[in-house]
Amino acid sequence: MAFAILWASASAATKIGLQSAQPFVMAITRFALAAAIMLGISHTLIQRTIPADKRIWKQLIIYGFLNVGLYLGLYVLAMQEVSAGLGTLFVATNPVLIMLINTIWYKQPLKPIAIISFALCIAGMLVAAYPLFADSHASPRGIFTLFLSMLSYSAGAIYFARQDWKNLHILTINGWQTLFGGLCLLPFALFFFNREANVFDDRFWTAVLWLAIPVSIIAVFLWLYLLRDNAVKASAWLFLCPIAGFAIAAILMDEPLSWYTFGGVALVLTGLYLVQRMKTAK
Repeated sequence: MAFAILWASASAATKIGLQSAQPFVMAITRFALAAAIMLGISHTLIQRTIPADKRIWKQLIIYGFLNVGLYLGLYVLAMQEVSAGLGTLFVATNPVLIMLINTIWYKQPLKPIAIISFALCIAGMLVAAYPLFADSHASPRGIFTLFLSMLSYSAGAIYFARQDWKNLHILTINGWQTLFGGLCLLPFALFFFNREANVFDDRFWTAVLWLAIPVSIIAVFLWLYLLRDNAVKASAWLFLCPIAGFAIAAILMDEPLSWYTFGGVALVLTGLYLVQRMKTAK
């Protein structure tokens, strides 16, 4: 429950932070803070030596680019034009995207249930987004950018699972990949930087601190704990993320809830359920 709520809160926190700063400025500040905390703990208390294998550094850079730089870079851009609730709904579809990308990437047979699940998730997101277009809570460009960010995250998850990380601690991996991902965004942040568009007020720092510590560090640790216990059951907790996300967005951001919202969430949850059922049957 704690994982689902913290993970779902990221969209609302991002929307709040964007009221005070540019997307890349907020993202880089978040990544720098989270990376400093994780690497500080990792290299002083857990794994004091840094990796000596060049191949490991290459993996960290690639993973950081996919999982942080490209994914969260596109995500924070999309959140300028998409509601917080819809952002959470997209994030919850990652299990379906991971399965589809993994199937295509490794040329495995594509099962009909996978196609049905993907179609239900896409239909659900479009249904939930439909009334938001008229109220300026979503745009086609924002939804497309959000979808690209989910593809990058899913590709990063597959890449991470397929690599040999030796004995590198998960906190060390997370810290370095967060740092490298932030560095990938730095040139864009400098190029588009507008001093007048950034106000480093309490709202900005509250959003950044929330995204850096409860989301990037605590929620990830809870997710890893759930994965270690049972990966299939862990994925089921993603079902709660859209529900928690829309509830948080409605309370904090006054975003509208309608029958389209509930219908869209129901379609997405049905698609996710079919994926989980297929995994359990293996």
